[in-house]
Amino acid sequence: MKLRQIDLANRGIWRRQRGVTLLEMIVVITILLILMGAAVPIMKVSVKRQREVELHRALWEMRSAIDRYKDAADRNAFQQKLGSEGYPPDMDTLVNGVEIAGGKKLRFLRKIPVDPMTGNTDWGMRSMQDDPQSDSWGGQNVFDVYTKSTGTALNGQKYKDW
Repeated sequence: MKLRQIDLANRGIWRRQRGVTLLEMIVVITILLILMGAAVPIMKVSVKRQREVELHRALWEMRSAIDRYKDAADRNAFQQKLGSEGYPPDMDTLVNGVEIAGGKKLRFLRKIPVDPMTGNTDWGMRSMQDDPQSDSWGGQNVFDVYTKSTGTALNGQKYKDW
């Protein structure tokens, strides 16, 4: 009988040890909160870095299209507006294209990219006649594009200066 009581007592001990105490739960939750607190800033920096990469790609794509338009205009591949200096009159011209010999269209962009910093396709533009630091577009042609975001990059430089 004594052996049976000890056996029953051992079973009771095992049952009590399967549960988690309140103190253990508090310790685990505290550790998780500390880890999450460290992960959130890292994730924010990672998201910002990804947007910066997308901004670089979008600016490169549009500036490359402007350069290809200028090269084609300099080769007289199509008729251009007098006083445009060979640059496109607007961004839509790069997407819609220009007519070349034979009634064909020469396009330079599939679509205007979305600015990852502002979330829309409204880019700042500068014409050849504008001041390089100007935030207003003269409207004569599109010589350069920039983001309208007022934010600062991870390297400390303003996005609009890229």
